[in-house]
Amino acid sequence: MKPIQLPLGVRLRDDATFINYYPGANAAALGYVERLCEADAGWTESLIYLWGKDGVGRTHLLQAACLRFEQLGEPAVYLPLAELLDRGTEILDNLEQYELVCLDDLQAVAGRADWEEALFHLFNRLRDSGRRLLIAASTSPRELPVKLADLKSRLTLALIFQMRPLSDEDKLRALQLRASRRGLHLTDEVGHFILTRGTRSMSALFELLEQLDQASLQAQRKLTIPFLKETLGW
Repeated sequence: MKPIQLPLGVRLRDDATFINYYPGANAAALGYVERLCEADAGWTESLIYLWGKDGVGRTHLLQAACLRFEQLGEPAVYLPLAELLDRGTEILDNLEQYELVCLDDLQAVAGRADWEEALFHLFNRLRDSGRRLLIAASTSPRELPVKLADLKSRLTLALIFQMRPLSDEDKLRALQLRASRRGLHLTDEVGHFILTRGTRSMSALFELLEQLDQASLQAQRKLTIPFLKETLGW
């Protein structure tokens, strides 16, 4: 099995898998990203653009796709552009060697002439090589402040999905799914208590669940409201 190539110290989250993702209203996006990871995906289904607010699962799906390719023994790369700006456009060189390229936070480089030109040429190389490209950004391609018309055109040809925030009920189900993967039983009552007392950010909720998992293991206690109050000081 070929390992995923991750340059510049970028690491994937071990829990960023498809099975760990609760889609809510984003089932179509999840389904197409999973199809992107199938061996027989043609170019018409090999360019996907996900957009939406922070916390809707864009990064999760990009990393899940990379992890799926690792399982298949295929090379993939994940680049969080907002974190790699100071590395320059050279990080986009030779990416066509990968079967899958995932570009996160595309809005971070929109409007920068050097980056836009480099991205345009990368898209062409990936297309000519029959590679797959998965993009995530905070806004739609039409709203993205891209100045290079040819790049704008390439982006609008993608399969485009707006990622929707989870409803409170979906957040509860997402927490329960993640808890069950950890071997924890999270009742509706305790889940609703967390949602009413804690943050509504999914990343923060998952961090809270990890904290509760460790505390529960150390104390050898189940997740109950009294235990949460004692552990979290609520």
